[in-house]
Amino acid sequence: MSVTKDCNGKTIPVYTKGTVAVCKTVSGAVPSDSVYSITINIEAKEKSIPKPGQFFMLRATKGKVLLGRPISVYHVTTQYLKSKGAVKKEASKNTSSQCAQIEFLILKKGKGTTELCSLEKNDSVDVLGPLGNIFPRPKTKKVCIIGGGIGVAPVAGFAETLDDKSYDFYACFKSGKYGLKNVKANKLYVATDDGSAGTKGMLPVLIDSEKIKERGYKEIYACGPTPMLAYVKHIAEKAGVKCWLSMESHMACGMGVCLGCTIETTEGYKRCCKDGPVFDSRVLIFNKPAPAAEQILEARKNKNVKPDLSVKIRDVVLPNPVIGSSGTFGFGTEYKDVIDVNKLGAIASKGLTIEPRQGNSGVRLWETPSGLMNSIGLQNPGIPHFIEHELPAMLKLKPVTIANLSGSSIETYIEGAKLLDKTDVPIIELNISCPNVAAGGAALGMSCTTAAAATKAIRAITKKPLIVKLTPQAADVTAIALSCIEAGADGISLCNSFQGVAIDIEKGRPVFDKIKAGFGGPAVRPIAMRLVYEVCSAIKKLPLEKQVPVIAIGGVATWEDAVEFIMAGAAAVEVGTNTFANPNTMIEVIEGLRSFMKRKGFRTLDDFRGCAL
Repeated sequence: MSVTKDCNGKTIPVYTKGTVAVCKTVSGAVPSDSVYSITINIEAKEKSIPKPGQFFMLRATKGKVLLGRPISVYHVTTQYLKSKGAVKKEASKNTSSQCAQIEFLILKKGKGTTELCSLEKNDSVDVLGPLGNIFPRPKTKKVCIIGGGIGVAPVAGFAETLDDKSYDFYACFKSGKYGLKNVKANKLYVATDDGSAGTKGMLPVLIDSEKIKERGYKEIYACGPTPMLAYVKHIAEKAGVKCWLSMESHMACGMGVCLGCTIETTEGYKRCCKDGPVFDSRVLIFNKPAPAAEQILEARKNKNVKPDLSVKIRDVVLPNPVIGSSGTFGFGTEYKDVIDVNKLGAIASKGLTIEPRQGNSGVRLWETPSGLMNSIGLQNPGIPHFIEHELPAMLKLKPVTIANLSGSSIETYIEGAKLLDKTDVPIIELNISCPNVAAGGAALGMSCTTAAAATKAIRAITKKPLIVKLTPQAADVTAIALSCIEAGADGISLCNSFQGVAIDIEKGRPVFDKIKAGFGGPAVRPIAMRLVYEVCSAIKKLPLEKQVPVIAIGGVATWEDAVEFIMAGAAAVEVGTNTFANPNTMIEVIEGLRSFMKRKGFRTLDDFRGCAL
């Protein structure tokens, strides 16, 4: 493996700010806006100029993602700097600094790459690199280069450094073709899955082990999707030909520190960023990927589906699984002029107590990275006022109304439940989880005994569907959920805000009068997902007649988040904090969920609910 670690004069990575020179769509890519060419100017030492096969960690400076994205170098041009701000093209090579103009091809796929593809001229980019090893120089003139999809970029960059017509180049795409403008191959072979360019089919229609022998190749270089690289490894080794593969993996640091990008080899786990990305194919181990869940595979057979997004909570049907979360959507009417609230599945009211409450004193909101802390303290007009004034307006809206019942003792919960039971409220959400009150409701949700007692007491009063809202602060949330189900809950909503503390560093004192405050937003989603997954897994083991729906709460910001929760077993999702950042969040979640179901062939939510369990 020593040869793949040799950069022929080791490059030195730098962390700097680059400037976008050009950002544009790549001609020939299908769909037309799926691949972008981004050219970035950086000032670097001569030893920081990338070599064929290397990559950079790129992050849009104004972007919102945490990590840079590993992007392979496609094309490099350099100019020596006479002095800062002045460029002289043919300066002495003894000049220490150079202006490197580096072109990358980026497949717009996730949030990070979408941010990079949205950059404009002169925008700033956080740049770390060059990183990784390089493609070893060929020792013969019988060279085969293979690129698949966006993997064409690094091998095309490598081919550009070779003598014209000293290699054959194979390029495969699902549709269209791109990235070949600098390729000066002896023979260029192109295949597309849909036949839109070159030969119809994928790599096997262009080359196999026999053709490797027939064409006399002695060395193979390849980059592309993992299944394609596994195939290249197989045919190269079957033909007895040396083969170098450029691999990819999820990365955090790019420097070999985090150990998150390891790849399995015959020599143990190797770091893709530091020991690679270029590997001798003989040491690589390609394990068969885990198949998709059975529900996913089964749905692929369905064509032209019209998704049904409806959800049933006992005998109440919600038109879709998206609910305005208690405390973040008022009583629904506040937002009716901003968004079409009638498109929602349901709206959970503000937390309601028998008596009016003014809530907590002092600071009530504090923004954090990817989240919002709050200490509202259940400010509300009281249940009698709600019944007379807010409830009629809520019931006129199309979404199902859910009354969020809170209190300070079992007695006050019971008194409130009696009043709500006499109304037309379709569903009651029993809130025994508020993190911003000193005692009472929150304490009831901390143990199986008290949670079950509260549920049983309210169950005895009303025949309406009863959802119990739990706290993530409890030691065993799953056990408490099961206790509530046994006591008569028709559903579980999980989970209320997490608790946190914030310090005002200018004053050196806690931000909130009550010290602790509720914390919600995208940052809590993975933890909420874990709790929902565990509770849904436990409910799935119950007899069918005792199984109840789980409503997921915690950091839902996109339709993808909703899909995750549903695949973890949730029947519906409540959207809270993100409504403040984007009032249209819930509408976007509904539309995205419908499009996802149509694309995947899901007729109902049950077709994929709990498929990850």
